[in-house]
Amino acid sequence: MFYYDTRYIMMLLPVLAITLYAQWKVNSSFRRYSKVANRRRLTGAQAAQEVLRRHGVYDVRIERVRGNLTDHYDPKTNVIRLSESVYDSPTISAVGVAAHEAGHAVQYAVGYGPIQLRMALIPVTQIGSQFGVILLFAGILLSIEPLFLIGILLFSLTTLFQLVTLPVEFNASRRAMETINEGGLLSEEEARGARQVLSAAALTYVAALLMSVVQLLRYVMLFAGRRGDRR
Repeated sequence: MFYYDTRYIMMLLPVLAITLYAQWKVNSSFRRYSKVANRRRLTGAQAAQEVLRRHGVYDVRIERVRGNLTDHYDPKTNVIRLSESVYDSPTISAVGVAAHEAGHAVQYAVGYGPIQLRMALIPVTQIGSQFGVILLFAGILLSIEPLFLIGILLFSLTTLFQLVTLPVEFNASRRAMETINEGGLLSEEEARGARQVLSAAALTYVAALLMSVVQLLRYVMLFAGRRGDRR
């Protein structure tokens, strides 16, 4: 039913390679610079607080959360949650990751456009991810083209969400690095290490977008192929 033709395979293989490389790169970069303490002995929590302070944001809490690379900013509770390997750690990786998450908090505080659009897309994206594939299957099984097309449109919301996520993540990293450099949180050499960690993390979002695009193209090609067979 969901055939794997040559065109799809040719699109999928390089994206799979990029995805695997991105995962390896982010893990290896984080591990590498998690073993290097910064000269100021600044912890992740302190770095996040400094980014917030320098942008005039004082109402965001910073908490510890379990797990590895589970760091995130929760806009609903206005809390930055840093993993155990970041919160109390005075390493280059910890500073980079924590500053990035603080960058997200700053985005919300200043009303950064793309992150507001991303938040608005979350409800419809959840609907699209839950029902899009179901309608795709139903449209194929029942041979109902409009149902199949609605499924594709719903699934495309996921791709749109991934697309909007890119400028949000890039901007958070840019804010983080600007504060790190201007505030002297890290030395020039240490800042290069933090940038490597954030660049590797950004690549995972690029890979996620590419994978979503390939899946969307797969469904579009399948839809076009079925229409062609009917003629």
